[in-house]
Amino acid sequence: MSDAKEPSGSAEPNGGVTGADAPGRHVRVVLVDDHRMFRTGVQAEIGQTERTGVEVVGEAADVDQAVTVITATRPEVVLLDVHLPGGGGVEVLRRCAPLMADAEQPVRFLALSVSDAAEDVIGVIRGGARGYVTKTITGTDLVNSVFRVQEGDAVFSPRLAGFVLDAFASTDAPPVDEDLDRLTQREREVLRLIARGYAYKEIAKQLFISVKTVESHVSAVLRKLQLSNRHELTRWATARRLV
Repeated sequence: MSDAKEPSGSAEPNGGVTGADAPGRHVRVVLVDDHRMFRTGVQAEIGQTERTGVEVVGEAADVDQAVTVITATRPEVVLLDVHLPGGGGVEVLRRCAPLMADAEQPVRFLALSVSDAAEDVIGVIRGGARGYVTKTITGTDLVNSVFRVQEGDAVFSPRLAGFVLDAFASTDAPPVDEDLDRLTQREREVLRLIARGYAYKEIAKQLFISVKTVESHVSAVLRKLQLSNRHELTRWATARRLV
């Protein structure tokens, strides 16, 4: 029985699964798990592309293999086990952070693990994964979860979602920051990228705007926050944990 109540796709008469109600959908997936038999089973369950819309473009059994395969194939979604030789799923996420941040072709991660421990769930979500489901999930629900993650949704089974909500609810809520509230959403995006060391041209490419527009946003941020340069801006953002 599935532990994730995702919208189901239709079942084929012969037991195969299909992507949910959108014929022609396609997603490229990499499987990362240190058990070959499990990878083979997932491939057989969801990897019949003409039926499910899922194309498995690569597999890996440890952290180094995962980073190499993901970098080479640039899939839309990676199904990632939490416990892997070489540092675990969190290490894969850390090393693939630039791929996740790519505005034009982001690689998104969905944890698929036998573990339902709160620390495992929270660890990979903090690392950047878009969701977490356990290996009891059905093939149909897994296909639908993959497509939802491809589209940018967050996907959890109900119990695991509770772990994440509890974890973030237990942290001290930040006080209202009147300075930050003065900034528009786009100005906040520019602020974070400047604080991370991005050049104006890189920010323009990331946000699909011109360099001149970036310069205008930076000037507005500096004026509103009463700062003099990007070094002061970086210190300001770091102190508020915005980076």
